[in-house]
Amino acid sequence: MVTPGTTTTTLLRFATAGSVDDGKSTLVGRLLHDSKSVPADQLASVDQVSRDRGGEGIDLALLTDGLRDEREQGITIDVAYRYFATPRRRFILADTPGHVQYTRNMATGASTAELAIILVDARHGVVEQTRRHAAITALLRVPHVTLAVNKMDLVDWSERRFREIADQFNAYTDTLGLPRVTEIPIAALTGDNVVEPSARMPWYDGPTVLEHLESVPVSHDPASFPGRFPVQYVIRPRGSAHAHYRGYAGQVASGVLRVGDRVTVLPAGTTSTITGIDALGDSVPAAWARQSVTIRLADDLDVARGDLIAPADSAPTPTRAVDAMACHVAARPLVVGDRVLLRTTTRTVKAIVEGIEVQPGVEDAARWAGEGGRPADRLAVNEIGRLALRTAEPLAVDAYADCRSTGSFLLIDPSDGATLTAGMVRSAPRADGLPDWGW
Repeated sequence: MVTPGTTTTTLLRFATAGSVDDGKSTLVGRLLHDSKSVPADQLASVDQVSRDRGGEGIDLALLTDGLRDEREQGITIDVAYRYFATPRRRFILADTPGHVQYTRNMATGASTAELAIILVDARHGVVEQTRRHAAITALLRVPHVTLAVNKMDLVDWSERRFREIADQFNAYTDTLGLPRVTEIPIAALTGDNVVEPSARMPWYDGPTVLEHLESVPVSHDPASFPGRFPVQYVIRPRGSAHAHYRGYAGQVASGVLRVGDRVTVLPAGTTSTITGIDALGDSVPAAWARQSVTIRLADDLDVARGDLIAPADSAPTPTRAVDAMACHVAARPLVVGDRVLLRTTTRTVKAIVEGIEVQPGVEDAARWAGEGGRPADRLAVNEIGRLALRTAEPLAVDAYADCRSTGSFLLIDPSDGATLTAGMVRSAPRADGLPDWGW
């Protein structure tokens, strides 16, 4: 919902994470309610449900727990996306499950986030699920992390308790290499420090949750990375009027492409020059990340869906050996020797799983960086592991740390099209002369 007076188009995607009963859904509900981002009819419906259940007031968690099973169990199961805006910024938030059984859903919600709010119950402090969510946040390279110490009302608004938890959390995240964490003491149930500053915690002089969301810089600007343009569709109009038109449609995944740029088409490695960029029916001199455009080249090259157009001086090196970190999301395990489909951007190729290392428990934070996993023959649902993959055709991918779009992929079951695993390329691919293992 865009509230009256919205004056900016700045967009922030963020996700909430935390253990069961830490108050994620209540925080999100409070955030929506107090920022006046809930339609009157929806609020009335939630109010009625709360009264029917005998509650003393409106249960704001019901604003995001939209599934029947979620309401019956009192836990979030699926990722719930909400869209709202304030006069300073627009938001897309993902309320993700806290139960360990749904860790894969948390990873899904955080995969596109630029900020993650990790909740901690002030009574319990940092627990294993807190560390797991922090580790996944680090793995996904979420640029900003906020620690929300919730239920401060249940620890007498104690500054000492808040500092203990913040210090414990920061000691762990430092080993993960997470960026600076912003810590905020809150009480989502009563609204303290969510939208309005709390009068019950005068010792805290930092921002409220909403103030922080409105002011955090969106530093993960895809336009700051090298240009990447996955070709989605080849446009060749019929008829004499457009006899010589050949354009390549798609969305700029990162960086900037300009008319006159010398580019390479991958994986073939052919080169040409951009002679035109069309956007919404007009010719434009340049295209930025997230823009959907059509690119025209000076040379009549063999370009198809799945190819990648990149600046010639910063193009990735195609490879058939992929070293990646991955979160397995399917019920059936991923097994060494499995033949799968690997889909990245607009390209899908056959691949085989050559090796698996399962990451250790979250207590050993340093090893979550991807080093020192335990060799295994399979990766089970919700497990994080390091994969060695071999593809049937060369792939032009980047390290996930350099470009989230061209550094991420899905593994798909070729028999039924089901998604098996979400992966992130660990390091820059290398050129190789790998033998053909025969599909």
